[in-house]
Amino acid sequence: MEKCPVMHGASTNNSRSTKNNDWWPNQINLGILRQHTDKSSPFDLDFNYAEEFNKLDYFQLKNDLNSLMTNSQDWWPADYGHYGPFFVRLTWHAAGTYRTGDGRGGGGTGAMRFAPLNSWPDNGNLDKARRLLWPIKEKYGNKISWADLFILVGNVAIESMGGKTFGFGGGREDIWHPEEDIYWGAEKEWLGDNRYEESRQSLENPLAAVQMGLIYVNPEGPNGNPDPLLSAQDIRETFARMAMNDEETVALIAGGHTFGKAHGAGDCSLVGPEPEGSPIESQGLGWKSSFKSGKGPDSITSGIEGPWTSNPIEWDNGYFEMLLGYDWELSKSPSGAHQWKPIGLEEKNKAIDVDNSENLVQPMMTTADIALIKDPFYKEISENFYKNPQLLQDCFAKAWFKLLHRDMGPKQRYLGPEVPDEDLIWQDPIPKNDLSFDISQAKELIKKSSLSPIQMIETAWASASTFRCTDLRGGANGSRIRLSPQKDWKINKPKELENILEVIKSISEKVSASVADIIILAGNVGIELVSQSEVPFKQGRGDALDEMTDKNSFDVLEPQADGFRNYLAKNFTISPEEMMLDKAHMLKLTAPEMTVLLAGLRSIGLSSDKRGLWTEGGKLSSKWLKILLDTNIEWIPTGSNSFDGKCRKSGKVLRTASRFDLIFGSNSELRAIAEFYAQDDNSGKFVCDFISAWNKVMNSDLY
Repeated sequence: MEKCPVMHGASTNNSRSTKNNDWWPNQINLGILRQHTDKSSPFDLDFNYAEEFNKLDYFQLKNDLNSLMTNSQDWWPADYGHYGPFFVRLTWHAAGTYRTGDGRGGGGTGAMRFAPLNSWPDNGNLDKARRLLWPIKEKYGNKISWADLFILVGNVAIESMGGKTFGFGGGREDIWHPEEDIYWGAEKEWLGDNRYEESRQSLENPLAAVQMGLIYVNPEGPNGNPDPLLSAQDIRETFARMAMNDEETVALIAGGHTFGKAHGAGDCSLVGPEPEGSPIESQGLGWKSSFKSGKGPDSITSGIEGPWTSNPIEWDNGYFEMLLGYDWELSKSPSGAHQWKPIGLEEKNKAIDVDNSENLVQPMMTTADIALIKDPFYKEISENFYKNPQLLQDCFAKAWFKLLHRDMGPKQRYLGPEVPDEDLIWQDPIPKNDLSFDISQAKELIKKSSLSPIQMIETAWASASTFRCTDLRGGANGSRIRLSPQKDWKINKPKELENILEVIKSISEKVSASVADIIILAGNVGIELVSQSEVPFKQGRGDALDEMTDKNSFDVLEPQADGFRNYLAKNFTISPEEMMLDKAHMLKLTAPEMTVLLAGLRSIGLSSDKRGLWTEGGKLSSKWLKILLDTNIEWIPTGSNSFDGKCRKSGKVLRTASRFDLIFGSNSELRAIAEFYAQDDNSGKFVCDFISAWNKVMNSDLY
């Protein structure tokens, strides 16, 4: 018998192959620094999405989307003959995964096309909504990304049903494979919730959703427990982690539930596997139901059944008219899910069925809805919205806009004709800076100042390295390192920083430049002094004002770990080196860039303590890597993140290190990179690559 030529399990059947991580599960995975490379994208290297978007016939696209709303398809018919509520849900669930803790999630990448989001229980049947959009995407092609289309269609849906929107900003670029760096929780089963410590308020950071596979909260109540007050706790906690206050939370829930219905017409066990688990012939569609027709009035998604209002495809005050106009009692849907029914419902407040038949159905509320009238703070807001429908509409429009754009960074990044003129504080506004200053003069003043090279370099790093590519927040632009809370962060050495900023401010005034530009220019000057090499500089940063800074929302940007500065606030459940990888990813660094930056910063003397300072300092070189790779040193742990380097012959302690330092000699991939740069013939390349990586960080927030 001939041997089968196919390498079974090598790439097509993971269950038969054993990977490195199976053998060494604690080994750090550098994949986070290699994702979304040019090799994963089908676009040419010179493709510019902003240029393509600006060629778009934007309002014709909106017209086509508006026509789609009432173009019901037999294969997946529109509830009430209108897809509006379906697309509102698509947009909400695309954007609603955003969380402030690490800026991950959100609708900025079109990630809902991929696992796990395309197969989350909470996203049931949204695969059909994405397929309904394909003819539109096919027509407009590269001029509109899936990410922008998923967001824009929700706005069009609301407008088509008489609702008000605040605007739309395009510019979201698609990714082409799953974002495997996002931590959605440690649970191994859908709807698990072992993400809490002592209380329901001790939700694990950076998570926002209360259970695995949910966008926010369980609509039936915590773990299906129909307790409205406990549900209110979950709602407040998870929406706060999305940067929403109580008023915004109530407005979003009420506005969203003004439209559409929940689907639970039959036994949920009759629903097939999710898209990622479906057979090949399903072509990426999942949740196939064998309950009657499986669609329309027979659909099963959440298990909850019924509309919230008597007119589910029109913006009105019907949500609060129902919620506050009746007493409610706990009941069960046909699928057995907890929901609430109105007591003494009047015939006029019943709704037509989804197939527009003469059959009338009663509206329902979920436990999460009832929470809005049981929690005293939510109830007060709800009653105010009920009495002031225009206030509700305005608050919903702004909260909806925030939901859809929270992960896009400053407004200057937005594209399109419907970008609002108003600056909103959560957008981290920065005044425009068109001033041009004499860079040579500024550099001379910096060199003659009292600042040492290490002070110049560390201040620039502290300012620029707050950038997060996940939601495009932070960075040096705006010089918010001058403002509270950043100026008071422990890692920034507040007393020393205050003196440094006084010098920088004085120089900025003399040359008529922004403080933000001088901070970065000074860092570049510091690098030039320790490397004897020229460092390119881009000007144009502005200085934010105190009133432009949402202090509470900036707390999440405070580094809890910065391996580049050998700083760890406390011990965490994940290792220091994993936290360093996460920061490197936030700065869009590759593994070689991370290596040269840390090694270079150590070589010139940058560390929050004495660990990792093995060279004389004052010179940028690869010497730190040469010392790290010295086999005459034996490393002995002296704490969870501390090590003594002893001479193998004498036993004398010659140096100390952290896990941030030693991982570059321990991990085989990082050691290979370290060995490359430590070679004698690569000393010049080390300096060149350091400067390139430095500039990447310094300019990461420029648009």
